[in-house]
Amino acid sequence: MRNVQLADVDQVARDVLPIGTDYPPGQVLDWHRHRRAQFLYGATGVMIVETDDGTWTVPTDRAVLIPGDMRHRVRMLNVSTRSLYIEPDAVPWWPHVCTVVDVTPLLRELLLVAVDFETEYDLAGREGAIAALLLHEITRLSPVPLHVGLPSSPDLRDLCREYLADPDVQITNEDWARRLVTSERAFTRRFRRETGISPAAWRTRARLVASVPLLRTSTITQVASRLGYSSPASFTAAFSRTFGFPPSALAAK
Repeated sequence: MRNVQLADVDQVARDVLPIGTDYPPGQVLDWHRHRRAQFLYGATGVMIVETDDGTWTVPTDRAVLIPGDMRHRVRMLNVSTRSLYIEPDAVPWWPHVCTVVDVTPLLRELLLVAVDFETEYDLAGREGAIAALLLHEITRLSPVPLHVGLPSSPDLRDLCREYLADPDVQITNEDWARRLVTSERAFTRRFRRETGISPAAWRTRARLVASVPLLRTSTITQVASRLGYSSPASFTAAFSRTFGFPPSALAAK
């Protein structure tokens, strides 16, 4: 199934519905939810998935597991997706929060094959076996920490979303406290209470997460300078320490 709407096939009696979709550059799928869990794989480009609780950045050849009935929106940066929409009862082990995962070569090939299934594919034949194998392979995937949490308060969350859209190394706790008409100490205490980390540590992580789509179109040197790092080496060290792999793994080939 390619470029079809989930609503048109949601009630089909199949636990796994594979759908491939090609998106125009920069398209935003505004806030929505669907009752099925979703395995959202980006064959090309970068996806930015937002929920009320956080932001997950999904590079090419990675995927994000989205729980059923979770409110979310997705920004597509030159993306072609291969999604699986899955009946919740078929995956009781599905995570309760969005999770970015690496995708194995086998799973990638299975996804590419599955999106060409007919809507009511044969459960007893090859297609049914592939659908079952897809679920087995997903359980074996390793999480990748390409996310940043958001505060629960709307005013703090708005500050954080604004920062993620345009990370500015010059912004300080004092700047944010002034925006909210509060003292820096009270602001910092409240931010830490809602996120578990200091505002400065949050901004550092946010800049690293925001670097992921930049790496598709810019050099590591350019990204390091854009985000305020003193050198490409310091940016690479911070990125590798936070995510467990170097930024070169995501750079455009």
